[in-house]
Amino acid sequence: MPARTGGGPAAPSPGRAYPSRRGRSRRTGSVEKNTLEIVHGERDLAPGIGVQQDRGGNKRADEPMSRLAGRLLTFRSAIPRLLAKPFRREPQSIRRILIAHHLLLGDTLLLTPLLAKLRAQYPQADILLACPKAIVPLYAGRPFGVNALPFDPRDPASVRNVLLSGPYDLGLVLGDNRYSWLALAAGCRWIVGHSGDKPAWKNWPLDRSVPYPDAPEAWADLAAQLIEGPPPRAYRPADWPAPPHLALPEPAQFTKRYVVLHPGASGSVKRWPNARWLELARRVEALGCLPVWTGGPGEADLIRAIDPQARHPNLAAQLGLGELWHLFAGAEAVVCPDTGVAHLGRLIGVPTLALFGPGNAQIHGAGRYWREVPFVPITVADMPCRDQPFIFRREVAWVRRCDRNETTCVAWRGDHAECMGQLTVESVFNVLQNILVKA
Repeated sequence: MPARTGGGPAAPSPGRAYPSRRGRSRRTGSVEKNTLEIVHGERDLAPGIGVQQDRGGNKRADEPMSRLAGRLLTFRSAIPRLLAKPFRREPQSIRRILIAHHLLLGDTLLLTPLLAKLRAQYPQADILLACPKAIVPLYAGRPFGVNALPFDPRDPASVRNVLLSGPYDLGLVLGDNRYSWLALAAGCRWIVGHSGDKPAWKNWPLDRSVPYPDAPEAWADLAAQLIEGPPPRAYRPADWPAPPHLALPEPAQFTKRYVVLHPGASGSVKRWPNARWLELARRVEALGCLPVWTGGPGEADLIRAIDPQARHPNLAAQLGLGELWHLFAGAEAVVCPDTGVAHLGRLIGVPTLALFGPGNAQIHGAGRYWREVPFVPITVADMPCRDQPFIFRREVAWVRRCDRNETTCVAWRGDHAECMGQLTVESVFNVLQNILVKA
């Protein structure tokens, strides 16, 4: 099956704030010293934190005892409140809102439409987002007036801080409904989450369960449907203040036009073959742009395997999220697999080409909210083995994804999955070339 691309990059509308290219003002934060943690990948993100799941609902490796103290704190506070559930009533006035979750980088950023809708619906409300510690720096500028509350289920101090941050009028639970217990323990008077999580005890604290829609939608858009009301307006890059950052290594090399190539992904089934990345870099260079490699802390060796002669700058394992934002903001384009940095590119507004293999480009693509941002999914439609109907442990009739690994992949081709192998260099380069010519 030939690879097909999504809609082409959207043309900037008048007055629209796009990140800088050479000769344009940069939308980046001020240079400050900080201690940003180096996190880019989906599963690279703080490995072992809590009971994080991938989108199919599979548990990540973790030690149960490491969560015991936090669980005891949560249940000690939540269980007495659960007994009062029959007497709870939906608040008529919403002044404080807690968003409870422990999602990975990409899925946390997919909550942005929900943040925008909450702010539009409750302009004066105090909105707090429980957030994995490593992602908190991205929220330093308080996008949509939201405060990020560091949260790690393995860290009793962070659990206690969330519990002490209450009470709240409204609690929203995303992804894994086990965090409805966190919302209850934090004193949320009314708790809403998606229905259908398993096992059933995860759903007990919910006051209202919202089913997944009957027709396909982007997960970011359906997350915003946890609250009633019109959808938020389309995203604009100016909506999200750039986080603080340190200076980039050897900044002089970024005075020319450059394209960021980010080969790493959460697992080998999402990775494009190494030889294709190197060929794409060669073609980028032939167009007069500098290819720049990036990657998470465990991906420096991957880049060296792709580019053993070090022809192009390799910033893998050298950048925190603030620096990565700064690098993306000055790029002509970003090319990456379906991983957390693809969603970061959308926030910044840099043209982003995301290579979808096992993942579903409709579910985790731009959707309605990011419709005006230049995000181009490159995928194979109706891949036969993209056939698993699960998302966050829920079976949804229209969902078609694949959460298999290298061992269980039914179409593994030695060093890549067939769904990634069908994405040719030509199909990716043609889209990228159109972007670079127009820039």
